[in-house]
This record gives sequence, structure tokens and C-alpha cells, in this order.
Amino acid sequence: MDSRNATNGAMKLLPKELLEIQLGQIDLLLAMYAAEEELVVDDTARAYVEELKDWCFGDEVALPGGKICPSITMLLTLQIHTDDEPSSSGRPLKLDISVPLAVESSQDVTGMEEPPPVKFRLQQPTWLSKAEAAQLMASIPQDAHDNSDMFATIEQIKDAASLHLQTQTSTAPAEAEEEAPSNSTLLRVWFYFPSISTRAKRDDLVANAPRYGLTGFLLAGKPGILCVEGGSARAVDDYMRFIKTESWGDIPAHHKKVSERYRETLAPGADGRPAARAFQDMREITDTLGERRGERANRNDMRALEAWLTERGLGDAMTKVLI
Repeated sequence: MDSRNATNGAMKLLPKELLEIQLGQIDLLLAMYAAEEELVVDDTARAYVEELKDWCFGDEVALPGGKICPSITMLLTLQIHTDDEPSSSGRPLKLDISVPLAVESSQDVTGMEEPPPVKFRLQQPTWLSKAEAAQLMASIPQDAHDNSDMFATIEQIKDAASLHLQTQTSTAPAEAEEEAPSNSTLLRVWFYFPSISTRAKRDDLVANAPRYGLTGFLLAGKPGILCVEGGSARAVDDYMRFIKTESWGDIPAHHKKVSERYRETLAPGADGRPAARAFQDMREITDTLGERRGERANRNDMRALEAWLTERGLGDAMTKVLI
């Protein structure tokens, strides 16, 4: 918490609907990076977040103590490694993450649909010069810094740092030996979109999956989730390559935000029978799942998605995909 800027008169809290989004992002970040020393948040900030949650989700009109803090600041330590290094030997990269909770008292929040963007500041690590650290942050698309989905931005920073480290150490990527796909092996891969709403994008994701022998589902909106099942890694990778280069070829690169979150290989059972697919076709479930929220009704009901997946024996995938 940035106590230096805490004030009563100069700032006002975000509307509760937007404050709920910011508090949710803080909770997800704390859950995702729960290891000791991985995410540092001081006790005062944690207590303030809990007070805000009680106020935001309760019936109280006045904020306890009448205090307002503009933002919550956390220190995240990421481990960066190249393709040739095990994750345990990664180099630390520290990010200051500031989640805004309030705005200037003079600012009109009427009709505000999105909360202020999460801010990121890179602390210069010992393995980068000041110029290299600045170059690293400059390599992230500018709109990524202003994206309200901080998890996608963190992934972009990690990817850029890993690529920089790979170049810095002049280590050629090792050739991965692809195992021959087995007819009895099933691969299930989960992808995360900070946001996906364009009808043409959505239709292409669904329509092209059968060409690669893939089944699964697409949930559009904020966030968007894509799950595909297939008989080989090549089928999944070729499908995503086609989507990004052919189907979405005329879309600017910074609008193609999608990250792979979870990949699982399901081996045949003890009786030798192939693993069963959870989905028999490829379809979009956006308009049939739960209650959509937000000013534009584009925010998905994650609890409804979790219940829908649980019915199909995939409830545990939520934590792997979202946090």
C-alpha cells in the first residue's frame, strides 16, 4: 500500500463494481504466487484489502476509518530461464505491481466501464544493465502496460525477459525431439485470452478445429478460455499456428493476445483403452453459460464455468488455467 499518498479529500474510491475487479485481481495474484518471498505485500496493505472487501461486498455505506489509499503495491519476483536451463536455476526478475483503487476526487467516474490500468515497474536485476532493463520493458507492446489483465502482461514480460536472456547467453535452442503420436494418447490444451469478442475470430476458432482432429470449447468475453483436445501436439500447434498466421493474418500482433496455460497428456488406461475425450465436438459456449456481467455484458461468470467443467470431470483445470 502506498501510504504516502493515502488521503481522505484528494482521492475517492472506484465504484464498487470496478473496485471488485481490482480486489479480484489482487486475490488471484496472491493465490498464483503464494510461495514465500515470491510475492511480497506488507501487512498493512493486506489488512486494508480485507477491509475494502468487507466494505465492497457488505452493506456498510462508510469505509471503516474513512481512509482511502490510491493503490496497493506488491513486489513480485519471477524466475527467468532459457530453454536450456531448468526452472530451478532461473535468474530473478523483480516487478513492482501497483493496482489502483481510487481516482482523483475531481474525476467523473460516471459511466466508467474499466478500472484504471495496473502499473508495472521493473527493478533492474544484476544480470541486466540499466539500458538492457529499459530495452526489455520497451519491447513490451505499449498497450500491454495499460491492459487491465495483469496476468497477460506478466506473461509477456516473462517471455520477453527469457528471449533477452537467451540472446544474451548466445545459447542456441535445443532441438526438441517430438515423440511419435500414439493413437491411444490424448492431449488436452488450455489457452487464455485477456479478452476475445470479435465474431470472426470466434467463428474461425470453432470452424477450423475439426480440420486438425480437435474437439473442445470456446468461451468468449473477458476473460476468454479455449480448450482443445487432439491426438498429438503437432495437431494442436499446427491449429494455433494457422489461426495466428492465416485466419488472423490481418490483425495487428498486439491484438492476438493468447497464452497457453496448461497442457496435459492423457495416457491410455491400464486396460489399454484410449483416454476418453471430454468433448465430442468443437463448439462455443459463451451464450449458454451463466450470467454475464459488466457494462457491456462481456465479463464471464467463472463460477458457472467451474460448475460446467466439474460436470465433465475437469473442475480442477480452473486453478491451472486462471491462476
